[in-house]
Amino acid sequence: MNRPEPISDPGSDEQASLWAARLECSQLSASDRAELDSWLAGDPARREMLSGYCTLSAVLDYAIPELEASGAVKAPVPAPRRPAFLGWGLAVGGMALAAVAAGTLWFGYASHRPQTIAAASGERRSFTLSDGSKIELNANTSLLVENGRSERRVHLDGGEAFFVVSKDKSRPFIVETPAGSVRVTGTRFNVLSETNSELVVTVEEGTVQVRPGQGGDVTSPNPFVLTAGDKLSSEQGGTRLAALTPGEVDDALAWRDGQIVCPGSGMPLSEVLARFAHYHKVRISTTASAAGQKLGGRFKLDDLEGFLTQLPQVLPVRVKHEADGSIAVSLMSEP
Repeated sequence: MNRPEPISDPGSDEQASLWAARLECSQLSASDRAELDSWLAGDPARREMLSGYCTLSAVLDYAIPELEASGAVKAPVPAPRRPAFLGWGLAVGGMALAAVAAGTLWFGYASHRPQTIAAASGERRSFTLSDGSKIELNANTSLLVENGRSERRVHLDGGEAFFVVSKDKSRPFIVETPAGSVRVTGTRFNVLSETNSELVVTVEEGTVQVRPGQGGDVTSPNPFVLTAGDKLSSEQGGTRLAALTPGEVDDALAWRDGQIVCPGSGMPLSEVLARFAHYHKVRISTTASAAGQKLGGRFKLDDLEGFLTQLPQVLPVRVKHEADGSIAVSLMSEP
């Protein structure tokens, strides 16, 4: 791959490789993340450079095992663990070698049978896996977890979950959904997949590899490589990438605190209602005209009735509770 050329800062290229190694080898502290955000803001070219080095590392993660299996290369015997800051320096001149040597064996690991974890309607739950990884589930979300010797695999058929993955280079962590897959070795990220064609991945920290539209296939080449602040949205119409500010990341993950945050520019009413509908497992329909109304503010997920009562006070809509328990929303001007 061609590495991006630095534009205004001759040291940016080296700094990008160092940051890529730090994202791969350790979890960043709050001050580290602030330092990274400041460095990225200093030159528009730096985010592309960082993505380039993260992509290189991701490609090596797949290429090295295949080369080992074919006998083209032989992995060296792992040396004693070095302090993390030494690993960052080695990354500049030897990322390919580090990708081979960084793997360590998992000793004393007892295999576990697949485990199902779930959150019911109107609740959020947190779980800690045997490897120390943590998973937070939004309402009406169920996961099948397979914590194996060579990999950690999670099957998400529908819903939303936030992952804090313990770093283990030798056992990648893979999240499979009907709309694609996400692969990491250790990071913090959110996965939303409420339909078979929808996949939204938001990265709070570290690096992830996303393959949308593959139905869980993790062997196909050329994944999207996302770093902290990146958001990937994939549907049948295509895939979109966005770089979020730290505040926008917090807003996207506000469900963990039981909230929906609509930006100042407004969120389509249909999207807000869809989140409430999924959380409470209730059918909420909107007319086409009402669906496009924009709503701003912060709302409590648990308080659906309070939200529906307040809604006609801020938008020109009416709310009707149907006999079957569903809810219909339309414009006041509609019959």
